[in-house]
Amino acid sequence: MAYRMIPHLPMRPLWRCRNCGAEWPCPPARLGLLVEYRDDRTGLLFYLSGLMAEARAQLTQLNPERSLDLHERFLNWARARD
Repeated sequence: MAYRMIPHLPMRPLWRCRNCGAEWPCPPARLGLLVEYRDDRTGLLFYLSGLMAEARAQLTQLNPERSLDLHERFLNWARARD
């Protein structure tokens, strides 16, 4: 039986992973992004910043009363380690 690979991509507007259901970016998505942007950490941070803004807008529409701090979820893990 052949299995169809489902990529670890965000399911908008919920910003959950289409594959595993975790908050996106989930650990497999993070690993994939680090590999894809291994030579361009600044580019990765710019890309994630744009997605974070999109996620904030969509998640706020879904639940306006909830305060969102998405920085840890989208950016802190992607910063270069000293």
